[in-house]
Amino acid sequence: MSRTALITGITGQDGSYLAELLIGKGYLVHGLVRRCSTFSTSRIDHLYRDSHEEHGRLYLHFGDMTDGQALTNLVLQIQPDEIYNLAAQSHVRVSFEQPVYTVMCDAVGALHILEAARLLNESKPVRFYQASSSEMFGDAIETPQTESTPFNPQSPYACAKAYAHFQTVNYRRSYQLFACSGILFNHESPRRGETFVTRKITRAATRIKMGLQQRLYLGNLEARRDWGYAQDYVDAMWRMLQQESADDYVIATGTSYSVREFLEIAFGLLDLRWQDYVEIDPKYKRPSEVNSLLGDASKARQALGWQASTGVNELVKIMIDHDLELAKQEKQLESSRANAKLPT
Repeated sequence: MSRTALITGITGQDGSYLAELLIGKGYLVHGLVRRCSTFSTSRIDHLYRDSHEEHGRLYLHFGDMTDGQALTNLVLQIQPDEIYNLAAQSHVRVSFEQPVYTVMCDAVGALHILEAARLLNESKPVRFYQASSSEMFGDAIETPQTESTPFNPQSPYACAKAYAHFQTVNYRRSYQLFACSGILFNHESPRRGETFVTRKITRAATRIKMGLQQRLYLGNLEARRDWGYAQDYVDAMWRMLQQESADDYVIATGTSYSVREFLEIAFGLLDLRWQDYVEIDPKYKRPSEVNSLLGDASKARQALGWQASTGVNELVKIMIDHDLELAKQEKQLESSRANAKLPT
């Protein structure tokens, strides 16, 4: 019999890759979608179309992480075997501008879905995954960071994620809920939002290559991050919920690169000098900067049999190849519009 999973944040980068993974394993997948004026499902449109034409294995539901009763009703209605809480206001810089919303979505929202899982667990076993973040380590007390490294958050986003993380631990201990947290370090892909620095770089570099853009404005080029591939990381999420007992795991590559080095790789793949196009704009710097994060995923490697399979050079190439095709399409559309305006 097929297992059933509920994914909050299914329309995001991780949610879309996780939905693909679970459907490929035969799951029935339900996804929570926030209602807004535009129906932003581009990352999962292919899954939604294909699953209904072939298997009917993906179902979407409107909902909001701030509405605890509606979340509980949905969980009790679906009766999932697994819940993956990926929904969040996930942009660190934006969290300084929208701290209350970030806390309501990322912290209180996580508590809402945990409480729904607890209620379901009274009548049917359910397994819960919480998307924790390396940003919780903040101004890291030790390097590399492991599951035992103390948190030292430096942003409203990181504080909210730390709250959700500790509540997940609390529900595991207090209610015997099978609840895991994946402390994921930065993970990117062609599906990454274009306001995040890695995708901002690959989109700009390819548009510059095609003559569609002149400059790229960035903040701190010296910040170092442990960058992996999102498609690899969702596999770790699934593995956590297949274990005999619940636990928390750092998911990382074990190598770090600066934003400057990411620029060099991305622009170098296009035979461009990034220095000719990049300018520093103070508005992109955080009020409180996290200078360096580097994860040690030894526990995940030993317990889950998981390790990152995509290095940063391969990751950047995957993103550049994808975004170059987008830029070529933009260029073709621009040329078509220009030709349409020519007198006959």
